[in-house]
Amino acid sequence: MSFDLLTMGRIGVDLYPEQIGVPLEQVRTFRKMLGGTATNVAVAAARLGRRTAVVTKVGDDPFGGFVRGALAAFGVDASFVGTDPVLRTPLAFCEIHPPDDFPLLFYREPSAPDLQLGPDDLDADAVRAAGIFWVTGTGLSVEPSRSTTLEALTWRSGETIVDLDWRPMFWTDEPTELMRAAVARATVAVGNAEEASVAVGEAEPLEMARRLLALGPRLAVVKLGPRGVLAATAEQHWVVPPVPVEVVNGLGAGDAFGGALCHGLLSGWDVERCVRFANAAGAVVASRLGCADDMPTAADVEERLCSA
Repeated sequence: MSFDLLTMGRIGVDLYPEQIGVPLEQVRTFRKMLGGTATNVAVAAARLGRRTAVVTKVGDDPFGGFVRGALAAFGVDASFVGTDPVLRTPLAFCEIHPPDDFPLLFYREPSAPDLQLGPDDLDADAVRAAGIFWVTGTGLSVEPSRSTTLEALTWRSGETIVDLDWRPMFWTDEPTELMRAAVARATVAVGNAEEASVAVGEAEPLEMARRLLALGPRLAVVKLGPRGVLAATAEQHWVVPPVPVEVVNGLGAGDAFGGALCHGLLSGWDVERCVRFANAAGAVVASRLGCADDMPTAADVEERLCSA
């Protein structure tokens, strides 16, 4: 079976507070949800009608079972979800301080199962056949996931997206050259301004996009938060304005953007339409508590675009 979108990388369980504006020590109840960047992107695209799968690993524990069940419920194929016999399924806690302060606390020690992916955990034919293959910067943070990610990128000839996904707490090595190596093997590079600066150095957004393009992709997307999104090809660039929204939790916005961007690219839309749609999808999720659980339908996105 071939997939519209095959993602690879981080998975886990999100435990997000149901009390907003308080530190973790004051939180009384948490909402348990599926999480992880690669997973959320796959869910976001599935919610838009795409056939998706995720390559990752969980622990041999009840949270691993929860993750598999949640993927199935969201329509994401879990055939490539392996099980690590020792490491536990990761957990992620956050605090919610709208509109722009959402500190995260990860439980991924001594390592996470998704960082133990080796080449034998991947189905090379599935990677080659996918309409889009999506990998994340976190997958480059340590071995063996690092080498596996870079190798898998060489198997591709179609649309391949590197989500820069900079999480400094996962890294012990200098990230720049590894990020650049991955971007050089992609057709699309996506990240916010901070993530782009890790790969190509600090600069104005358009200059960072041009530096990313110089590494090899045909499209670079730099998300600017409340200032909107910049997208660029070698020939032109677009600045898409923000979509007004009352922010509840901004943590899932980037992943909603990613899944919606994939949907637009698979639909053959032009760059500007893809980015406008993806930007609105991110805004919808920012207005909600969860990430995977709260990914929008196409109708949700279109309604947001019409009201913007």
